Amino acid sequence: MTTTTTRRHSGTADAVAGGLVTFAAVLLFIAGILDFFRGIMGIANDDIYVSTPNYVFKFDLTSWGWIQLTLGVIAMAVSAGLFTRATWARVAAVLIAGLLIIANFLTIPYYPFWSITLIALYGFVIWAMSVARREP
Repeated sequence: MTTTTTRRHSGTADAVAGGLVTFAAVLLFIAGILDFFRGIMGIANDDIYVSTPNYVFKFDLTSWGWIQLTLGVIAMAVSAGLFTRATWARVAAVLIAGLLIIANFLTIPYYPFWSITLIALYGFVIWAMSVARREP
């Protein structure tokens, strides 16, 4: 009588988890840079944005530029933490990506294509952080 035991090789799963964290870190860094530049555009020359007189969420574009710039810098800092595989960075990545999705949703009338692109990038960051297993 022979007994067969099946072992699960976690090497592949660990590689996938590490790859997803790296993927999220790169996306968060790139999207953070884009939001940083978007903030600079709003601060330096808010005439670059399309005027929408009947928009419900109307706000001062210079102030909004500072908000975008700050959130972009935070996103880049969190991505640096993701590259070091810090646990705090995984939680912060989901939180900052969620905030930036909301921020980009509010600016859809001003720059629709850019806003939707960044929403998709931040959605991928949240997805990657949600499905990647915690590293031991």
